[in-house]
Amino acid sequence: MPYDKSLRKMTDASRISLRPATDRDWSQIRRWLSLPEIERWWGPSAAAEAEVITALGSAHALTRMIVVDGQDVGYCHAVDAQIWGSELPAGLVAGTWDLDIFIGEASQRGGGVGLAALTLLRDEVFATTLAVAVSVFTSIENERAVRAFEKIGFKWQQIWDDPAMGPTWFMLYERPRR
Repeated sequence: MPYDKSLRKMTDASRISLRPATDRDWSQIRRWLSLPEIERWWGPSAAAEAEVITALGSAHALTRMIVVDGQDVGYCHAVDAQIWGSELPAGLVAGTWDLDIFIGEASQRGGGVGLAALTLLRDEVFATTLAVAVSVFTSIENERAVRAFEKIGFKWQQIWDDPAMGPTWFMLYERPRR
């Protein structure tokens, strides 16, 4: 896999890995989802829990724990966007997978862990599925996330009024051409 230049600011991206999330991880994920700084961007913990449970139970999802130096520090998933139903932006074509991520451990935020994990997840989707693109949706107030998504190649598509979260940026990364 080619080196991603967006990771060069990280001290050592090789310290970061993803592993499959399982039912054994649920209590940790649930604890993180109840943190105010996670609820701010993922919404009320009950809704966020429902999203994660849906992903964990789907054959059309990759659910991953984010690991730094052997320690679980966050969660991410990639889901065939069609699983979320029909209330999606018109520009989201069939075959797009939606990515979501959070870093649960405060000490690991802001140092590039999320950027590296999202890159790993994006690359795994393209390596293991027929996805035509991956998407992210983030609050228009979450400037930090938008900048991170841009760093790894996501392009702004539109502002979409998410029924649960309000105005969000819909961003897309198309499958690289060979």
